[in-house]
Amino acid sequence: MTDRINVVIVDDIAETRDHLAKLLSFESDIQVAGSVASGQEAITLATEKPVDVVLLDINMPGMDGIATAEQLSMRAPASAIIMMSVQGEPDYLRRAMLAGAREFLVKPFSSDELAASIRQVHQRERQKADRAAKARPASPVGAPVAARRGTGKVVTFFSPKGGVGRTTLAVNFAVAARMELGMRVALIDGGLQFGDVGVLLNLNPKNQTIADVVRELSTSGDLDTLDATLVEHSSGVRVLMAPPSPEMAELVTPDHLTKIVAALRATHDLVVIDSSPLLQDVTLAFLDQSDIVFAVLTLEITNIKNMRQFLALADQLGYPEEKVQLLLNRSDSGYGIRQQDVESSIGRKISHSVVSDGRTVVYALNRGVPFVIAARQTRVAEDVIRIATAVLKGEPEIAPAIALRQIPKKGLFQWRAH
Repeated sequence: MTDRINVVIVDDIAETRDHLAKLLSFESDIQVAGSVASGQEAITLATEKPVDVVLLDINMPGMDGIATAEQLSMRAPASAIIMMSVQGEPDYLRRAMLAGAREFLVKPFSSDELAASIRQVHQRERQKADRAAKARPASPVGAPVAARRGTGKVVTFFSPKGGVGRTTLAVNFAVAARMELGMRVALIDGGLQFGDVGVLLNLNPKNQTIADVVRELSTSGDLDTLDATLVEHSSGVRVLMAPPSPEMAELVTPDHLTKIVAALRATHDLVVIDSSPLLQDVTLAFLDQSDIVFAVLTLEITNIKNMRQFLALADQLGYPEEKVQLLLNRSDSGYGIRQQDVESSIGRKISHSVVSDGRTVVYALNRGVPFVIAARQTRVAEDVIRIATAVLKGEPEIAPAIALRQIPKKGLFQWRAH
């Protein structure tokens, strides 16, 4: 018979423990290895014999579920925790995940939900352990990470306004660096609440995200599982996915991101970050660590206004001018605004430009295949590859001016679309 999943039930109510044990008795691949009434008993049991999954009630007298989970994460890290509660508020979920829980079940739940959660959590933990075991032999024992691979470059794509193609450019830039230049590339989905990197790359891992890394970092203080959490795309780009639900973004702090980016920089030639348009502390953590920030804009009046404000902030933060490089997307669709007028208005040169090709870009997005792969010979793909090659080889590049229709003489920021 296949090895069964050993489960320990922890609840201060005897009737609940008996009910859960009865539900699980019908599952051939799950066995109840113990049933206890307190957190301390659960810790003792999990440290004395192999326990795969701990079903843990959050509300218990004495040592509650949160405190028990924190202790289990440190003393029995191989035991995955599923937290149970009659309350499903986001704060409970957040506290449970920070304490080390892998899943959160709101009572009452069905026997199918319970069994499915146990199997999924157990399978994820086994896969993580397998990936970590395979990753370890790749480097000589005792060799410092930075000495093995050197220090990589960190490039962040940022725009103070959504809808400008930031994520599309970040993904295609990362894939171009990998496939055209042969670099070892990590891509971070910094849109922590509503990240789209997985959609553009047709990746949909369940609970293999930055939230798992943060959970380990919060409980153990190390990043041993970071490498195993990266999802490898067919191009070879390794992706650190955004959390699976918006509320879990609250688990990620600037300190977490600083440590994660530093670790990825040490093991990759290039770290590409697709950052949120919101200037929060986590966004600033990305920007601070970046060697280059591609400030993405389009020839739209609101985007230009926002970019002026961001550049003023970048100056206040002490970012050198060469760090923040303007990248003009859809550069040939200005609808009356010219590139040179934008440069004059914001007082900065546009360093890079990418043409507009909605048909190619949208088709690639809907297929989940980057256009630098699916439409390599198109102008939009060539532009991204050109930028990646120039920037990553250290060659300065000024985008050629693009002849657009004349802007009315009344001035750039008096102009409005009708």
